[in-house]
Order: sequence, then structure tokens, then C-alpha cells
Amino acid sequence: MTALSADRPSPEGLLVVDKPSGLTSHDVVAKLRRVLRTRRVGHAGTLDPMATGVLVCGVGRATRLLGMLALTDKEYLATIRLGAATTTDDAEGEVLSITPATLTAEQVESALAPLRGRVMQRPSSVSAIKVDGRRAHQRVREGEEVVLAEREVTIEVLHVDALRAAEREGVAVTDVDVRVVCSSGTYVRAIARDAGLALGVGGHLTALRRTRVGRYGLAGAQPLEALLADPADEPRLLSVADVARAEFLEVVVDDEGAALVRNGVRVRVDDGPDRGPCAVFDRLGELLAISDVVDGRLVHRMVLCD
Repeated sequence: MTALSADRPSPEGLLVVDKPSGLTSHDVVAKLRRVLRTRRVGHAGTLDPMATGVLVCGVGRATRLLGMLALTDKEYLATIRLGAATTTDDAEGEVLSITPATLTAEQVESALAPLRGRVMQRPSSVSAIKVDGRRAHQRVREGEEVVLAEREVTIEVLHVDALRAAEREGVAVTDVDVRVVCSSGTYVRAIARDAGLALGVGGHLTALRRTRVGRYGLAGAQPLEALLADPADEPRLLSVADVARAEFLEVVVDDEGAALVRNGVRVRVDDGPDRGPCAVFDRLGELLAISDVVDGRLVHRMVLCD
């Protein structure tokens, strides 16, 4: 594998990756660090190894913005298999039970209806949620029985796109293709599990593809394989300034104010209402900071200029 030339400046910006199956989100970051020749790479919104699709990554200064971006609204395409339950609520786990499940659209809808809206959901026991400082999935692998507490999530859309007969180990089951729009913290495989429980036949995910995170969708995502195949090509990065303009309110300061902001000093801007977060720019369009306006002054969350 070749990499960016040593004399090329380190890239910086937001990189939307189309993650392939079989890799963890951390694996993707590790590969990007090698190919981009920088340690300053991070990601927002973990995807399970089985899942594919949109993974928002920050490079350089953009890593500092990841925790502030509006990434709570997510969209998925998934396939739920009704008639088989697994230890992980997805296709990577061991099969716990197989039950004949030749289901009608009406039966499937009756199971999915209570799962829409603001609901209490119990995360899968093999999630990355920490229990007493250790990941739940680590505890499960070591033989512990883990039952996580329910949490409130919002499932705005849970739409059945297709329903078809399938087979698992010679038993007739039903596969359901769904589109899901949900809040951050929602586990789509828990939807599969709960639908199967409601029908008394068990359920798990056989496919999961994230198509959107916040404003970032597959149309702007770059396949990881392409980024790794020819690293000499520049990746398509969204500049830190453009991301800040799109995500936050914009405030422009004069030259005197810019000098103060660069040194982390609070600057008087107006007598308007408190607001924020705001992207603070100088007159030439350089991004200086992410700040709140409090009592007419910029209170900086982070200063981003060099």
C-alpha cells in the first residue's frame, strides 16, 4: 500500500466514509490514519462490524468538532429475520431458537406498531455500553449474563419495504426489509429482537446499512476500499470552515476582535439574545472558534485557529 507523500501537508476536514462489512469503526480509523499519515483521525457514531454505510470521520482539527455536530438523527435500511433468535440479536451470534414463522403483513405490522415513536428500549447485551467501566459485549464474551437498563429512544419511522418467505436450517421463516429513522442511541437489532418477542417466534438482524447520519448521507460518502486502493488520490474532505458554517450560526468579527478571539479572549459582539453554538470567522473567512453569545459577548467553547 502506498501512502501520501511525506512532503504533502496533512489533510484536514470531515470525511464521510462508506464502511464495508467485517470491520469495526476503530478498524476504519486505524486504516485512515495509515493512509492519511496522521494520528488525528476520529469517528462519530459507532457501527457494528456487520453493518455497512455512513461513518462520519474527522481529520485534523475536524476531530474537535465531532462531538458538537448534529448527528442525532440517523437512517438505516435493515433486514429482520422473524423465526430465529440469536445471542447477539444479529446474524453474527449463535442461534438460540428457530420457530416456524410464515407471517402475514398484518402480523408483522402488529408487532412493529408499538415500537414506533418515543419508546423505552433495552439495548442488546452485546452493545458497547459500559457496565462498571467495561463494555457489555466484553462481559458477555467472558460468560457473564448482562441485562442492560431500558432507555428512552425515538423511532420516527419504522416502515416495511418488503416481506418475503425465507428458510433457516430447513424451517420456514419470514424476512422483513425495513427503513428506520431514529434517534441516537437506538439499536436496530433490538427492534428485530422485540418484534420477534412480540410474535413469539424470535427475531434478529441479517443486514444493516446506515444511509444517513444527520445531514451526511451515502451520496457524499466515499467507499473505504477506494480510499485504500489508491491513497495517492486526495480524499474528498469537507473543510472545517464549511462544516462549521453548515452546522452552526455564523458570527463575523472585525480585525481587532479576531486578534482577541485568537488569544481566547471574550469579545463583545452585540446586544442581541443569547445564542449558540456559533462559528466565529474573521473578515477573510478564516474560522477562529466555536463560541456561544452570552450577554452580548462571545464565550468560547473551543478556539480553532492556529
